Amino acid sequence: MKRTLSYRLNIFAFLLPGLLLFVGILIAPIIMSVNYSLHDFKAISGSDMTFVGLNNYIELFSPQLMNDKGVLYTNVNYMGDALGNALLLGAFSVFIQLPIALIIALKLSKGIRGERAYLSIFFMPVLISTVIIGRLWMNIYETNGLLNSALEALGIKQQVFSWVSSQITSTKLPFQGGWTGYKETALLAAFVPILWQYVGYHMLLMYAGIKGVPADLLEAAQLDGCTEGQVNRLIIIPYIKPILKVSVIFAVTGSLKSFDLIYTLMKDTRRAELPSTLMYKLTFLHNRYGIGSAIAVVLIILCFVFALLISLAFRDRGEKVA
Repeated sequence: MKRTLSYRLNIFAFLLPGLLLFVGILIAPIIMSVNYSLHDFKAISGSDMTFVGLNNYIELFSPQLMNDKGVLYTNVNYMGDALGNALLLGAFSVFIQLPIALIIALKLSKGIRGERAYLSIFFMPVLISTVIIGRLWMNIYETNGLLNSALEALGIKQQVFSWVSSQITSTKLPFQGGWTGYKETALLAAFVPILWQYVGYHMLLMYAGIKGVPADLLEAAQLDGCTEGQVNRLIIIPYIKPILKVSVIFAVTGSLKSFDLIYTLMKDTRRAELPSTLMYKLTFLHNRYGIGSAIAVVLIILCFVFALLISLAFRDRGEKVA
């Protein structure tokens, strides 16, 4: 009995530092954010905190955000639009980025020549700072940037601009080539560098999973006369489903939390407003710490809900969701 108690005390002693870090870094800030979201205060010290209940949440989802003097914030968008942009960005990631990553992973896992070099090349953008990538692509998208220069060199610049003006942008002014300067093109322009940066990350996860498929399953499928497409569809993809689930969760929650790329890429984030950029403006530009905390709480809840829903979608029949 004493030995069992001693073992349990030793286990608890080893777990205690990690538990304290977990509570201090993750749980305590969430609880504090929930508490702050129920108050209205404009000083970071919180000395003038006033309890307002759910008013911050109600105000957050109102079509027009105003300050205490009844004046509209000119640089702040509707929270519903910001969430819509984040979900659209997540849909782009799931239905465009992840299939591309899967195709590349399947191709590289076949043992092509220069396999290691390709892995390094595709993964290299992941190692670059997102701020640097944002500044890089901002120069590409500018009126005199690389993209418009390439269109001009191909002789299709005016045709593309005319098509964008007539089919995409809602403004009556003709499109002049500022790809991040129009609401209809800004979100798509933001997705391209996200695709470029993180497709290698998801590809590497899937590649590692594919390499873990038992060789005897693949050999048996080949002996049975299965084509490459059948092997991919019936053996490899079902086998790496847990990794695909992780990639989908990362893609969706990452879109909800995205901030640094949008902030550095856009001169005016209203054209591709996300909850995180809206939170930054309300918290640090307008000193609305309570409503900024409300956005943080909404993001935490949404990330948890989407992670749970995705886990349910990938769950096998009779399997419990972890």
